[in-house]
Amino acid sequence: MISTHTTTLTWPWVIPLALGLALLTIIVTAVVTRKRPPARPTTESPIWIANSDYLEQLPSFAKERRRYRLLQASGIAVTVAALAAVSVVTAQPFRTTTVDPRLANRDIVLCLDVSGSMIAYDQEIVDLFSTLTDNFQGERIALSVFNSTSRLVFPLTDDYALVKEQLTQAKEALDPRVLTTTRQDVIDNYLYFTAGANGSLNGWSSLIGDGLANCALLFDEDPYQDEDRSRSIIFATDNDLQGEPIYTLQDATNLALSRNISLIGLYGAGGGDAQSEQEFRDIFLDADGLYFFSDDPDTIPEIVADIQAQQAVAIDAAPIITTTNLPGPYLWFLVALIAAFIVQRRITE
Repeated sequence: MISTHTTTLTWPWVIPLALGLALLTIIVTAVVTRKRPPARPTTESPIWIANSDYLEQLPSFAKERRRYRLLQASGIAVTVAALAAVSVVTAQPFRTTTVDPRLANRDIVLCLDVSGSMIAYDQEIVDLFSTLTDNFQGERIALSVFNSTSRLVFPLTDDYALVKEQLTQAKEALDPRVLTTTRQDVIDNYLYFTAGANGSLNGWSSLIGDGLANCALLFDEDPYQDEDRSRSIIFATDNDLQGEPIYTLQDATNLALSRNISLIGLYGAGGGDAQSEQEFRDIFLDADGLYFFSDDPDTIPEIVADIQAQQAVAIDAAPIITTTNLPGPYLWFLVALIAAFIVQRRITE
């Protein structure tokens, strides 16, 4: 998604017109004042005092004269600046924002194992998901959690405020203390967040393949599913299978590949052993995917680089254009100038 901003004026001709009228007024005033005949002496007319030329040589007099001229100059400057600000405000500046949604063409599903053996690692992985989101621009993101069944936390969206809010809630809910605490609020928070992910009646858990297959099928619910979009799954698990899944991990991987979905694996060393870790690694690497330990420092930059390197596909969508009036800065500048002009006049008097 690309946003462009342009600032322009509704009536740009107002500025030269206003400044021209101001200049004309100054010239006419100067000419009329210069040609005005001397006023007749009155009781209020100045009284000339003989032998007073020395007053101009006094330091105090010279100081006051410099101060008076400085105030006059500042008054002229404030007046000119105020006229310029008035002309800009009258011309009505506004900003046009054009959002081109055609580059919001990469879809990423975050797929997280929330079984008991992964609880100790889930908060770190959610933090990783959140950091990844900070590096995305225009990509749509979804989050699905699974244990014996799957729960969609939020569907594909580019509302990053919603994404960050949901990831914050996920981190709070996936508290590792839930395994040892007796605090009911911690337990309830976990159960509420994972409701729908623990649906097995057989006591099964960590149905890894089913979790991955469900995430692969989430793209089928997308209205843009028929378009050639870039699709990725970031899959976090310890591959500690405890039950009989419908899909094996290999079956689910084949399903994702058949839908042109790229795979990125994050291994959390929970309940899995060396054999399950090796199986997970081999399957994802054989699928031309990426594989990381969840605490690998190279995880974030490599995942971001891999997603951004995928082919960008344009979507036929009309640009979104919004206009916003911008009187604020110029209007406040004008108010400040008027206040300065009043203060300057009071000092001059």
